[in-house]
Amino acid sequence: MSNIGSYQIISGDATIPQGSGSKIIPHVCNDKGAFGAGFVLALSKKWPESEKAYRDWYHSRSCNIEGFEVAIPFDLGRIQLVSVSPEITIANMIAQSGFGSSVRPPIRYGALAKCMFRVQQQAKRLQVSIHCPKFGAGLAGGDWNVIEQMIQEIWVENGLSVTVYEFNQTQST
Repeated sequence: MSNIGSYQIISGDATIPQGSGSKIIPHVCNDKGAFGAGFVLALSKKWPESEKAYRDWYHSRSCNIEGFEVAIPFDLGRIQLVSVSPEITIANMIAQSGFGSSVRPPIRYGALAKCMFRVQQQAKRLQVSIHCPKFGAGLAGGDWNVIEQMIQEIWVENGLSVTVYEFNQTQST
């Protein structure tokens, strides 16, 4: 018998995750080193180290993992974990090719699936729940119905607890 996780969508701000225990906050990033629009603005305001780590990764093509500098390609399908507090880790998921207007939406579902699988492995290893915005469906141009199905198949069906936050523009942080 498999261990099915839980899934809920609530109104709120993903930078203020609800509940107890350790959490990982995954979000979609582009593959061009830009960290200046959408959800990343709220992340950067609350945890500037999340932006610094992303930009350092882009420029050096290496990440600091548990105190060790490790060469990890800055490519579609890769993730970077950034611990921003004892209970919160940000997962920068490289699943968007470029940014701005284009004929094809910048989201890359294959890269997103790889990222989500990597987040799943780390969430299980760290024994954390997942808290996130509706990633990939805003500036990245993805279809939320497709992404939500991926959340179910990759995270929830593999035993993870997932809370998605719908941000209400009238909320203030």
